[in-house]
Amino acid sequence: MTINQAVTAFAGFMVLLSVVLTYYVSPYFVWLTVFVGANLFQSAFTGICPAATIMSKLGFKAA
Repeated sequence: MTINQAVTAFAGFMVLLSVVLTYYVSPYFVWLTVFVGANLFQSAFTGICPAATIMSKLGFKAA
């Protein structure tokens, strides 16, 4: 699995997790969805993604 695939999978998982937590635990978990979306948006323009940095250190291959 490449870093790009891992970041996409992680972002999707976080969005789904935040939806479940928002529904079952607290409506404030919607802010987790906002954070993930904002991070994806800024990384599209800056090329800086904290998750990609962490995953490269964990041994994921570059694309």
